[in-house]
Amino acid sequence: MNVIKDLTLLAGLLADSSETVMRRWRAQIRELPSARHLDVPTLNDHIPGLLVELEAALLAGRDDSIPEMLRNSSSTSHGLQRVQDAFDIGEVVAEYNILRGCIHDLADESGIQLQGRPFHIVNRVFDHAIGLALQTYATQRALDVRQRREEYLAFVAHDLRTPLNAIALVGRVLEKTVADGDASGKTAQMLKALRRNVDQLEKLVGKVLEENTNLQTEVGVRLERREFDLWPFVEALVHDLHPVAGTGSTQLINRVPEDLVVYADADFLKRIFQNLISNAIRYTPRGEISIEASTGEDGTVECIVVDTGAGIAADMIGKVFEKGETDALDTGGMGLGLTIVKTFAEAHGGTVAAESEEGRGAIFRFTLPSRDAAARAAASTAV
Repeated sequence: MNVIKDLTLLAGLLADSSETVMRRWRAQIRELPSARHLDVPTLNDHIPGLLVELEAALLAGRDDSIPEMLRNSSSTSHGLQRVQDAFDIGEVVAEYNILRGCIHDLADESGIQLQGRPFHIVNRVFDHAIGLALQTYATQRALDVRQRREEYLAFVAHDLRTPLNAIALVGRVLEKTVADGDASGKTAQMLKALRRNVDQLEKLVGKVLEENTNLQTEVGVRLERREFDLWPFVEALVHDLHPVAGTGSTQLINRVPEDLVVYADADFLKRIFQNLISNAIRYTPRGEISIEASTGEDGTVECIVVDTGAGIAADMIGKVFEKGETDALDTGGMGLGLTIVKTFAEAHGGTVAAESEEGRGAIFRFTLPSRDAAARAAASTAV
């Protein structure tokens, strides 16, 4: 009889004091690094519902009814939420155990002995909730890791196309030069071997891209930013990409001010420019491609790639940065190039934009925040 009384008392106490329990719980889990910046609704997530489930379990008073009652509990969605909140697995367990401790404290303060069946029911409910949350958390983390690994592979494979195209073009030019100059058979044989291997690499890259066309583009990008002069950086890119432009009918022009300094991850910035310039070359068989940049009053650098090529259809201009969107006539494309530009520009805290008229060329812009702005953004994220 006393057991039933204790169960009923504890259930009623939870119903009357749930706000007090939640307030104490929030104060303690704010000490967890991943919980410090969360607002109250996100922090609470399904925890108030868990208290209701515990209250029902105490009123039922039977251990064998708990699994049935909890079958449709919300701990699964809680695990998904904590992946999004960047909790580690230890923090997920800790927040449940902190709540368990708050309930023990509440019972002690009210003179309720939390032992025997009440103790067993409280632990059964919490252990069940922890198990569901951890199972979902671990599954989602594994899926995220696999997706990011596959997507990174797709991005790398896409970026390999630019140097491969340049190597293939140089190889073809050398083969023609050798044939015209009647060079030794050994040289011609080596150039043919080079062409075969380049062709094989291009097929492998194409296969990787084909197998990853359904990837999402929310990549966890880790930047290593530093300050450097932009003009020589772009000049080196123009030199490297000049063979891809083919003949002198397409000019690559560096109009970046010689004294302009950017704060960026050099590797990712290189990939942004490579994709924009390669895209411009593809649609500008004859004409001019200009790379420009300027600094705004707030220190933000705006980089621009302008071409005089075919332009972009009006119904496509708003979708060019979306994954999988590509020119219907460009059968060799996978629609990843401009998505990479958007992903890496936004990882820097910048923006991207495109403007064009069909038949009159295109302008692609992206911004790079100043060092101070990047530091402020990083600090606000960490709070």
